[in-house]
Amino acid sequence: MLPLPDREFLERSGITYRVFDDSTGMLSVELIDFPLPEGLSTTHANVLFRLSMSYPDTPPDMWWVIPHLTPATGGMIAATELIETYDGRSWQRWSRHLDPASWRSGIDSLESYVRLLRTELTTAASGNVAA
Repeated sequence: MLPLPDREFLERSGITYRVFDDSTGMLSVELIDFPLPEGLSTTHANVLFRLSMSYPDTPPDMWWVIPHLTPATGGMIAATELIETYDGRSWQRWSRHLDPASWRSGIDSLESYVRLLRTELTTAASGNVAA
């Protein structure tokens, strides 16, 4: 089950989401129709976070997106080349990793991770696509 502070953050933020278990023991959180910054190939996407059983003591690692995103001007966003299947759908993996010391157990949450997501999406939309 998704921790209460995460559920409260998503609901307070107006982010539609669903939570499901996958066969690997991870808890999956799908942000549905998540708004994207201008400059990407579409205006909304579904975003998948896969949380380990030790979350929130350990941070999420990477996220996945449907539809697959590119800059609106063309080209490829760095570290998004791999496609993985979860929940029977093909997701574009965004390989983004936190420095382990930057995650503060007991303080950080999906709110922190969504902030990182938005920063990375804005960077990709601006054409600065280095990971």
